[in-house]
Amino acid sequence: MNQYSRILVTGASGFLGSHIVPVLELQRPETEIIPVERSEYDLLCAPEIDRMLRDIQPDVVINLAARVGGITANIRYPADFFFENIQLVTRVFHACQQAGVKKLVTFLAGCAYPAGAESPLNEDDIWDGYPQFESAPYSIARKTVLTQSEAYRRQYGFNSIVLIPGNLYGEHDDFSAESSHVIPALIRRFVEAKEAGTPEVVCYGTGRPVRDFVHAGDVATLVPWFLDNYDTSEPVNISTGRGTSIRDLAEKIRRIVGYDGEMVWDASKPDGQMERTFDISRLHDLGLRCDTALEAGLRRTVAWFLEARPVCGADSGEVQAPPERRRDR
Repeated sequence: MNQYSRILVTGASGFLGSHIVPVLELQRPETEIIPVERSEYDLLCAPEIDRMLRDIQPDVVINLAARVGGITANIRYPADFFFENIQLVTRVFHACQQAGVKKLVTFLAGCAYPAGAESPLNEDDIWDGYPQFESAPYSIARKTVLTQSEAYRRQYGFNSIVLIPGNLYGEHDDFSAESSHVIPALIRRFVEAKEAGTPEVVCYGTGRPVRDFVHAGDVATLVPWFLDNYDTSEPVNISTGRGTSIRDLAEKIRRIVGYDGEMVWDASKPDGQMERTFDISRLHDLGLRCDTALEAGLRRTVAWFLEARPVCGADSGEVQAPPERRRDR
């Protein structure tokens, strides 16, 4: 039974928000879903957070506000990633409790796990070491939500939950050259190389790292269940539990795009953590799973990219989210 009448989604124009909002609107037709983005409320400003909650008076907040980006952006702007994310986590969380919000749903990236932790990563492992160096400022800032959730539950009885998706991909992702993650970056490179007749595509790193990719639509589909049925600060991994090497991933994307040139691996670029897959036994114990096969999800993502990008001469490959999407707030 639906317990809530007004659900506020921050960062709604961002990647994951673009999947979650339609799911909520479809599955909760009797509930008012209020998506907000940075142009309406700047959540780096505490009075703006308070104003948002006064204006909307939500029962539930799904907080997707974050400064996000790929490894290149994390290396280039570590201070920005740390400062903005720790503000977006702690201020929104505190304001929701103070405003009497009934439930807060928030997300933690899988890169918050220790760099040295063995895969598959279990939720109990998350404090057993330092995250991967290149993305540590972002990871540590976001990881504060785990302590905040437990502390506010003990002191105030505030109901918040923390979900940890695997490596997200899918439609509405950020395909910009600087801030994209590996799947949109590779899709864009192969598409542009095919169209330009370029004989080779340079891929970053060695191709050896292994990641656990999960389609954003699968994660979004599970959110209503967690709204109704999960009320503990124990985090939950949401992924497939299946590992794919970056080299195999690149080969799949090349085949789907139909690019016939060569792949060249630039080992001078960082690989990041060598293996990151997720223990999804807690998810399965709840009766939940993420079923979209990687090949099928990649085909949907490539098709979306080809349809969504503007066709404008030399810039025909450009698909870049607006600033509020890149920052997801």
